Amino acid sequence: MKQYPKANTFKGQKQPYPAKQSDMDPLPETSLSNYHAAGKLEGKVALITGADSGIGRAVAIAFSKEGAQVAVMYNVNDEDALETKRLCEQFGTKCLLIRGDVRFSAECQATVDKTVKEFGSLNILVNNAAYQ
Repeated sequence: MKQYPKANTFKGQKQPYPAKQSDMDPLPETSLSNYHAAGKLEGKVALITGADSGIGRAVAIAFSKEGAQVAVMYNVNDEDALETKRLCEQFGTKCLLIRGDVRFSAECQATVDKTVKEFGSLNILVNNAAYQ
């Protein structure tokens, strides 16, 4: 019978606010270098909160590889957000960076409005924002 590791054996880490992806140990795998896209999201527009790093960045990259235009709402880490934009746009799609705080509904509404104004529509919303 196959032996599985005990649950919760990963020792978590706390990052100071605002966290940077480059400070994480181990670093998250966000390049998706082994992922082969099939154009499943061509013509779609996605808004992803918290996509400046970690899981959100990986989702933004995957959506871009699939052909979606991506808007990234992030809180304060401009350096990580710019890296996400660079990684997304290497696939020929556009990545719109919008600095805002999901705790405030007015900033969320403004983010949706900016996304629709830039891309003409909004098809996908990924609520990923979190505190590391």
